[in-house]
Amino acid sequence: MGIMKTLKNSIAILGAGKVGTAVGYLLRSAGHEIVAVASRSDESIKRGVEYTGGKAFKSYPGAAAEAECIIITTSDDAIKQVCDDISKSGSISQGKKVVHMSGAGGLDLLESARKSGAHVASIHPIQTFANVNSAIESIPGSTFGITADEEIKEWAVQFVNDLGGIPFFVSEADKPLYHAAACMASNYFVTLMDIVVDVYQTLGLERNEAIQAFWPLVKGTVINIENHGIVEALTGPIARGDIGTVEKHLRAFKIRLPELFPIYQQLGTLTVDIGHRKKTVSDERARELKLLLSGGLKDEQTG
Repeated sequence: MGIMKTLKNSIAILGAGKVGTAVGYLLRSAGHEIVAVASRSDESIKRGVEYTGGKAFKSYPGAAAEAECIIITTSDDAIKQVCDDISKSGSISQGKKVVHMSGAGGLDLLESARKSGAHVASIHPIQTFANVNSAIESIPGSTFGITADEEIKEWAVQFVNDLGGIPFFVSEADKPLYHAAACMASNYFVTLMDIVVDVYQTLGLERNEAIQAFWPLVKGTVINIENHGIVEALTGPIARGDIGTVEKHLRAFKIRLPELFPIYQQLGTLTVDIGHRKKTVSDERARELKLLLSGGLKDEQTG
């Protein structure tokens, strides 16, 4: 309970990029004192100070020495080195808290701080950020994956609550899978949209025209997922069990865009399972669809 009483620790932000600056701003708004902002870039430091009110530092150890809680929001590759540097400098003392906000990285990145007497945590928002202002707007309401030393788990939950987020705990062993799922939801969605653009460009549309053509469909699908859930949002030929249409799709990809043929097969096979869960695809029709999708076309004459 002592940790909870000292929840609003003085905070240093190490790495004043989009995430660090936005988090600092939101924590300041929640009543935390941002005492230091450090970054390698003068421009980032200036922006970080403007948003958080913290004192500017070019030295990470110097900034860390000022605070009870150090938040490392550098690039993932730099986290361990920054933590090692501030630990070796003597900026970490017994009872301090050191947090990184990487989705993929574990607590091993902060081991030098732990050995210096700090409690450590990874607190990662499942969100994507285009810039500082959009991050400030989108962090509240986002879910955060927490991996933390037992002594500060309760503190970490309140930390997320102060950001307006929704906390849940992720074990150290599950961090890579947790982050991979987030990448699929965001990064691979971008890749899928790029594939769709390629298909429409094959039909003669310019890139911007292609996006304009399918974007209302994407937005409608996202709204349906939000309002009705993933399974109920599924529409289209597989959801209807329309084997003839799926076969036409396969033939079109095999002839026009063979490099995308396996992608359509794999995504289609997974979609059959969703249609089956929706109960719009019978057991028999699901087997037929999967046979078609996994085996390709029965008639290999595509001319």
